[in-house]
Amino acid sequence: MEREKLKSRLGFILLSAGCAIGIGNVWKFPYMAGQGGGGAFVLFYLLFLVILGLPIMTMEFSVGRASHKSPVRAYQALEKPGQKWHIHGYFTLIGCYLLMMFYTTVAGWMLHYFYMTAAGKLVGLDADQVAGKFTEMLASPLTMGFWMVVVVAIGIFVCARGLQNGLEKVTKVMMIALLVIMVVLAANSMFMPGAKEGLTFFLVPDFERMKEVGIVNTLVGAMNQAFFTLSLGIGAMAIFGSYIGKEHALLGESVRVVVLDTFVAITAGLIIFPACFTYGVDQTSGPSLIFITLPNIFANMAMGRLWGSLFFLFMAFAALSTVLAVFENIICCGMELTGWNRQKSSLVNFFLIIALSLPCVLGYNVWAWDGFAIFGGAVLDVEDFLVSNLFLPLGSLVYLLFCVTRYGWGWDNYKKEVNTGEGLKMHDWMRGYLTYGLPLIVLFIFVFGLYDKFIA
Repeated sequence: MEREKLKSRLGFILLSAGCAIGIGNVWKFPYMAGQGGGGAFVLFYLLFLVILGLPIMTMEFSVGRASHKSPVRAYQALEKPGQKWHIHGYFTLIGCYLLMMFYTTVAGWMLHYFYMTAAGKLVGLDADQVAGKFTEMLASPLTMGFWMVVVVAIGIFVCARGLQNGLEKVTKVMMIALLVIMVVLAANSMFMPGAKEGLTFFLVPDFERMKEVGIVNTLVGAMNQAFFTLSLGIGAMAIFGSYIGKEHALLGESVRVVVLDTFVAITAGLIIFPACFTYGVDQTSGPSLIFITLPNIFANMAMGRLWGSLFFLFMAFAALSTVLAVFENIICCGMELTGWNRQKSSLVNFFLIIALSLPCVLGYNVWAWDGFAIFGGAVLDVEDFLVSNLFLPLGSLVYLLFCVTRYGWGWDNYKKEVNTGEGLKMHDWMRGYLTYGLPLIVLFIFVFGLYDKFIA
């Protein structure tokens, strides 16, 4: 079967950026920046993106482009006879399923809130009633189950239509719409009475606030956010590398993806902080910021129904762009492992992903259990822990070691692939850092993540 190809370079960049741009960019980055000293956190975040996320992204893209295979088969095409790197290929597929087991539910929350805001269901409610809507949603397996199935159906339908006619076409429109909506929302926030205070809080470095949280905590937080924001380690980027030609070097393409991802994260802060300061709410309230604090703001501001609808539409697009990218990975792996065509792999995965997503939906109500408290309280938190603390860092470490050590694909092969085409190049002077420094940083993130969860 001839491998499908993306139609355009823009399609590749927007698909890859769409995979990286997720819900974490939108609520996690702003509140972590707020806690960590504003501009100081942002500076360290950008530094770690360049020295940590960017090189590993080029490695995933390189493995995909050189092999022209899905992540589950890519290692077999590149490893030496008798090596066992390909075992990680199966773990990338497990990681993708695990991510979708909770991400489909959270994407459903965004669609539900878009519907509620657009339909005026939050108009006229006081703060406690708005908070009650979130609790009401979590307590209803039918509401969450319905929206989860809608998300899976949209994702599978788009991917089943094919790479160019489905995924690439829809993602281009959705991502451009996402970026336009963000710019409109940010411009609106600039004219709020609290805009000056909000932007100062977000963008001006405040080392005193950074000391309160702890300098080490802030640095590690920036490092973690830079690492996890790009969805590296489960082959989600490698799949798009396998669909592109050799006209452009992969470091330059990776820079473009990282710039788009960062633009979304920073623009989210430009939207949220002026609103928080205008309406006197806590800017560091984390997940509840999206579903309780901001809906309260929209319920009380002029044209709040319009701005709230646009905000949750943007949130839904951010979530769906990741869902579509990871579904493509899952469907393609299914095709290569079984020999099925795209439509059959899509249909089987439609039912499989719905079934796998049900524990997350039921974990807030029917299957609620105090034993999940160590992870955060629900099935979702267990699944998120496994992906964020195990599959992403360890998967990234495997891609890294495969590309830079003589026991894997090797530096020379990786450098030749990443530098093929026009654009920015990798150089031999970078080899020492990528071979010895970067693996230690990734290991530190892995160990610190476990320490922070179970010991700290």
